[in-house]
Amino acid sequence: MSSFYSLRSLWLCAALACCTLTASAQMQPLSEEELSNTRGQGLVALTNTSLGGFDFSKVALDADITLSANLRNMRLGEYSYAPRNGSGADLDIGLLQFGRSDGTEAQRLVHISNPYFEFVYKNAADGASREAVGMRFGFEGISGDIGMKINSLSGSMRVTGQAADGTAVVLDSRTDTLGGKRWDGGCTAPCLSLAQLGGVTAGDAAGPSRDFWISVLKTGVQFPTAAGVPPTDAAQAGIWMNWRDKLQALSTSGLVPPNLPKGR
Repeated sequence: MSSFYSLRSLWLCAALACCTLTASAQMQPLSEEELSNTRGQGLVALTNTSLGGFDFSKVALDADITLSANLRNMRLGEYSYAPRNGSGADLDIGLLQFGRSDGTEAQRLVHISNPYFEFVYKNAADGASREAVGMRFGFEGISGDIGMKINSLSGSMRVTGQAADGTAVVLDSRTDTLGGKRWDGGCTAPCLSLAQLGGVTAGDAAGPSRDFWISVLKTGVQFPTAAGVPPTDAAQAGIWMNWRDKLQALSTSGLVPPNLPKGR
């Protein structure tokens, strides 16, 4: 596996997601009384948990981010996989658009909350034999319209939609016989395939989608889930994407909405 390039690409995606976060402040002296009446919260939160023989260290950024961006030809996890090599990559995404330009002003932006990294280690009685297994990058919340063309997926994804005749259809990687590894999105009708999916609306009136993450792993891992979020499928080795919570198809015809700069 080309793990270096996979990690580098994942870091670039993370940097893009966080690049819109800006802050400025001018330092001012405080009196003892003012200090005693001041309360605050750190920008970065660190939590440690254990599950299934693994230790997890999560570094979360307590921040709300708005994002409008277009990404093309993302290929993560390029290596040979004998059971199903597919397009030669764990994730092959031809187009990924955060926001759209053919709707309201609010639809131009995607809202992201609390991006995080979580590092995974094998449990060990002593530090010398402790082994790093991998990591994941994700968001605790994401809402908005995301256009996408996914050629091949390694992961767990579920999207509900409506066919042209009004029939309810579902895309669900759990229907794949190989468990979602390098899945081309094919399915037996009536269903929604990856080829028909032109994007998703993440979140609903009750709140944002809460389970988006991408992992890079040497071995399969069951990640812990936050309170109130349904347990996720175990992530397989390599690159793995999880996204199942509150996703509605933007289109079931394969058309991706435009996301052009203002004035174009």
